[in-house]
Amino acid sequence: MAAESGIELSIYSGYLPGCIGRIAELHGSFYSRHAGFGVLFESKVARELSAFCERFDASRDGLWLAVRRGRAEAAIAIDGSEAATDGAHLRWFIASDELRGSGIGSRLLAGALDFCRTHGYRRVYLWTFEGLDAARHLYEKHGFRLASQERGKQWGYEVNEQRFEWQA
Repeated sequence: MAAESGIELSIYSGYLPGCIGRIAELHGSFYSRHAGFGVLFESKVARELSAFCERFDASRDGLWLAVRRGRAEAAIAIDGSEAATDGAHLRWFIASDELRGSGIGSRLLAGALDFCRTHGYRRVYLWTFEGLDAARHLYEKHGFRLASQERGKQWGYEVNEQRFEWQA
């Protein structure tokens, strides 16, 4: 157990029953309120996260959940399936409203990058979009740099998509 700003949490590694739906719910709720995203985005999260969990290989992939009272309240994943060619893909990084700003995001991100170092992943990338200033600050604090930006609709809504990269 760890206390983040007085909130009792445990960090769980790997799939936990209900986590796919919960992570999709956290994404759907947050991005609906803050970016106007809808069903296309939430279903993309659920579909791609489901596929990741089905092919999950602990020798290359990581999934970490911050759990409170048996419920996932934050998550992060490393998809290492293309690490040798494209780099490891950091995905599904989210925290509930209750935990946002508590430090759990920084803790999860640091743990995910430690996993990448341990597995010899020299490059990690993530996709996000312009306007998520708190997330960008967190990424840059942990060594990510903006690698590219372009208009796109990969989330079902046109935004300035950004690719951040971290190199060991």
